[in-house]
Amino acid sequence: MDVKECGYSLASKLKFCEKKWDFDYLTWLFISFFFFPLDLLPSKDSKDLTKCFLLQVANILLHYIKKTFDVKTKILDFHHPHQLLEGLDGFNLELSDHPESLEQLLVDCTDTLKYGVKTGHPRFFNQLSSGLDVVGLAGEWLTATANTNMFTYEIAPVFTFMETILLKKMYEIIGWGETEADGIFAPGGSISNLYGILVARYKQYPEIKRQGKTALPCIVLFVSEQGHYSVKKAAAILGIGTDNVIEVKCDERGRMIPAELEKNILEAKRKGQTPFCVVATAGSTVFGAFDPLHAVADICETHRLWMPVDAAWGGGLLLSRNYSSKLSGIERANSVTWNPHKLMGVPLQCSAILIREKGLLEACNQMRAGYLFQPDKLYNVDFDTGDKTIQCGRHVDVFKLWLMWKAKGTCGFEAQIDRYMELAKYFYKVLKKKDNFKLVFDAEPEFTNVCFWYFPPRLKHIPKGCERDQELQKIAPKIKAQMIEEGTAMISYQPCGDKVNFFRMVFSNPATRRADVDYLIDEIERLGKDL
Repeated sequence: MDVKECGYSLASKLKFCEKKWDFDYLTWLFISFFFFPLDLLPSKDSKDLTKCFLLQVANILLHYIKKTFDVKTKILDFHHPHQLLEGLDGFNLELSDHPESLEQLLVDCTDTLKYGVKTGHPRFFNQLSSGLDVVGLAGEWLTATANTNMFTYEIAPVFTFMETILLKKMYEIIGWGETEADGIFAPGGSISNLYGILVARYKQYPEIKRQGKTALPCIVLFVSEQGHYSVKKAAAILGIGTDNVIEVKCDERGRMIPAELEKNILEAKRKGQTPFCVVATAGSTVFGAFDPLHAVADICETHRLWMPVDAAWGGGLLLSRNYSSKLSGIERANSVTWNPHKLMGVPLQCSAILIREKGLLEACNQMRAGYLFQPDKLYNVDFDTGDKTIQCGRHVDVFKLWLMWKAKGTCGFEAQIDRYMELAKYFYKVLKKKDNFKLVFDAEPEFTNVCFWYFPPRLKHIPKGCERDQELQKIAPKIKAQMIEEGTAMISYQPCGDKVNFFRMVFSNPATRRADVDYLIDEIERLGKDL
């Protein structure tokens, strides 16, 4: 069914829709009772209906964005899993055999946002990736509209060039020359880390591509005990085995101890194991720690080991002249994982794996699928990037980053990141003066991570020891549970080693201001004082 068949034209309503971003009652009823998704484009003569439907979707999104940035709104309207499954106020997640009306789809869009988490809210501190960049959002909308694939220049000519330009920029920032480096955008930091280890193994043992594990000795790799769990996942996926991931001890701030690394390498060799790489961390997830990259690189060179650097979280600091020195030595890495969707604030997902050896990615992963990578195409097939990847289909993650870089410039990213670092210092200084808060580390934060405990009045008089730790372990989960139920703020907590549950504050949200930091402290005190 189209508009003309119903004897009603929406054309007269379009100017109203465009000006008000809304429907009048008659138009709303018309869509509610008469139209279904099959009536939208590419159905014949449905341009007007499609336009009005999309304007109404845009209206829903704009309303949500406005609420997201309003500190007076709740971060979430929390419901337990069983409540969502059972249905809430007409919001039914079950799928039907028959099509539902456009009205119902619009209601479903509204409810999906209503019961989700506003990760762009100024008081959302729960994840390393947070905030909502409007230019990045526009980039994501365009990407979805283009709906293409990144495997060949043939179907993504502009996007493949954008990827090349962005990767070149990132090589330069790391300190590599364009001619010596290669890279690809991947679906998240865990997959980028997987690439780093995959390529490291291939570099040492290229025969594994054909012969499999029979071509290998008992290989082992090293990562700090504060390294990301994706390193162990990669070892499991690649058949290396988690038992062959050797965790290296860290100092009191969570940085890998080079002497311990050297000791672990020598011990592995004595056992008949064959070390092949050391994964260094530049910005650990919990403490925000940076391994001493020069010292790790020296050891890797001595033992001829590959050095991937996981800078998924910390890579953005390279854009800051004030703080880039924290990653000194990253130019000596053999590969780097860098997630612009974290510190740089690009909408999820946006991650890159960068390799300091041209051609290695393709040699490792190339399969020459004849239906995609024909050598006799009418253009330079060097721009067909699909054979560098472990995927076939690859989402366009580059446009939103390219557009944001256009909008901010490198200087804009630098200012944003410097402000996060200043907020972390401010938060640290405020907590240091408060008797009922205790910092996990007394020294200034290395990054935007600030870890701390809150002590309710009743615990302040219990001597340090097992009894106090058992009680303190329960405090952060209880406070967070109340925050979530009331929707006032979101912050992460975790135990680590011998440290019982503590809060981990991270700054990566461009909407956050000092007032939001002060609010969080007051909110923790309000919710925790009687625990």
